[in-house]
Amino acid sequence: MALHRREVISELLRDRPDDLLVVAGLGTASSDVASVEDHPGNFYVGGVMGQSPAIALGLALTQPERRVLLVTGDGDMLMGLGTLASIADQGPRNLGIVVMDNESYGETGGQKTATRGRVDLAAIAAGCGFGQTAVATTAKQAQAVYEMALSAPGPVFGVIKVAMESVPRVMGRPRDGGYLKDRFRENLLGYTQEPL
Repeated sequence: MALHRREVISELLRDRPDDLLVVAGLGTASSDVASVEDHPGNFYVGGVMGQSPAIALGLALTQPERRVLLVTGDGDMLMGLGTLASIADQGPRNLGIVVMDNESYGETGGQKTATRGRVDLAAIAAGCGFGQTAVATTAKQAQAVYEMALSAPGPVFGVIKVAMESVPRVMGRPRDGGYLKDRFRENLLGYTQEPL
């Protein structure tokens, strides 16, 4: 029986450390993260498919004392595969990646992604040089992915296979890019504008 994405995300972020920075990938991943809590340490990515891994890498490199967690979907990750090589090469020890893999492009009608075929995202990450990778298809395996993503020396990469299901959008989550940038910056640095 496939895992349900909202339950998985709820467990992943259940005991969220105060200083955790979460990059939430395009579309449903952002709604999933917001469904747990609209936290000022969440950076919701919108309108740039495939760029969330690069955003998480930049954040991890500039904030080495903070844990950075990327939560994204298989479609977004497939579009950002090249960044996995850069992440492994740079080796940020504070970066964990969790891919919610429903083997489909949920935002555009459920067309199948390459992970429904022969593509193995965890094997690609391992081939790039990630120290730890894992694939979870059960709740027990998912728990191991949570622990790895939140605390193991990075970069680490976990794939959690979830059901292809329609989940409600989180309507109250902020979507204004400028507001989100300022809120995230203030949470991270204590100010919204560059000092003069």
